[in-house]
Amino acid sequence: MTDGGLNTAALRGSCTVVVGCQWGDEGKGKVVDVLAGGAHVIARYQGGANAGHTVLLGDRQFILHQVPSGILHPGKRCLLGNGVVVDLVQFFGEIDRLAERGVDPRGRVGLSTRAHVVFPYHMALDHAAEEAARRKIGTTGRGIGPAYEAKTGRRGVRVADLLDRRRGAERIARGIEWARRRLRDLGADEARAGTVEEAMAVAGRVPEVATDVGREIARALAAGKRVLLEGAQGTALDVDHGTYPYVTSSNTTAGAAAVGAGIGPTAIDSVVGVVKAYTTRVGNGPLPTAFDEAMDERVRELGGEFGATTGRPRRCGWFDAAVGAYAARVNGLTGIAVTKLDVLDTLPEIRIATGYRLRGEADIPFPATAWELDAVEPVYETLPGWQAPTTEARRLSDLPRNARAYLHRIEELVGTPIAMVSVGARRSQVITEP
Repeated sequence: MTDGGLNTAALRGSCTVVVGCQWGDEGKGKVVDVLAGGAHVIARYQGGANAGHTVLLGDRQFILHQVPSGILHPGKRCLLGNGVVVDLVQFFGEIDRLAERGVDPRGRVGLSTRAHVVFPYHMALDHAAEEAARRKIGTTGRGIGPAYEAKTGRRGVRVADLLDRRRGAERIARGIEWARRRLRDLGADEARAGTVEEAMAVAGRVPEVATDVGREIARALAAGKRVLLEGAQGTALDVDHGTYPYVTSSNTTAGAAAVGAGIGPTAIDSVVGVVKAYTTRVGNGPLPTAFDEAMDERVRELGGEFGATTGRPRRCGWFDAAVGAYAARVNGLTGIAVTKLDVLDTLPEIRIATGYRLRGEADIPFPATAWELDAVEPVYETLPGWQAPTTEARRLSDLPRNARAYLHRIEELVGTPIAMVSVGARRSQVITEP
């Protein structure tokens, strides 16, 4: 919104990262779907089946857990990078369901040979650890954490291992044995680890998708093609930079995009951060700007704030500019996309947390500990609402004056120009023009 208009330069780079800048669920799937129309290759760089991107195509809703959102555009190459941990059963099931619904994925989906695989024994460990924990993290139970733990501990099984069925089965057998010992330690039934045969159930389909993702991306960029790198979850869930320990098990920030896609950092031109016009969080952990119970229920219903993967209700709160500014710094944002502005259309007043106060000290930096973040007092600024529909707006000038003022204030506080505004779930309900 520089000089009264949108700054869309961040949307036009040859290699663009799309990253969540809150606690996930910001609407990255919608943003990637819109940008994918002008891209040739779309690649996921981290996360697993715990992600859920909801995209509308006409009157049909698609919830994508592992396949990049760009699959809904014909002819786009969609890749899962080495930074992803892939649940092959769900992955191939998702591909098959897309085909059944008329979205042909054949020859369009590639999976890095260096990506690690999530097996039933990882899910068993995930559930058992959460059940045994006194302090619950709020895991989705999809085995993501144990799979990343196995990767770091050099016990993991990669896609490349499954191209040799004998060697793959041997590595899985060792993983199952380790999982059984761990399940016993947790007081859980070791039979939950499953069998090698169960783990290998869809391994025969791996050769049809296995590829060197980094090589593909490098070749696409060398040929002058546009690439989108798509992250999962959000900045405040990053294992290093998020609200630890209430975080995911991977680096969700833009710095992980190059590592997780298999390219060098100098290949990236721009980083688009996605933020909701308010704040949500699913699972446990602090949410400084949380609404009171009545407002929480109201906005949850207005925004359909239920997890695409788990169906769990999301906690809702006012826009937190402290989180936004922190995300802008750690991601090196070149632009932001604001989603779900329309959810606020009926509110007479809207608050923004401009920063935090802790133990009487004002303007503190984003805390490093969850207990400090839980103790902060948000410093609020109240703006008048617009109480008018925004869902038909296609240019910034179509928005009510107070809606434009609200966006401008977000831009000021986050310190990054707004490049896109979403005013509804449909692909067409997006503003990229002044």
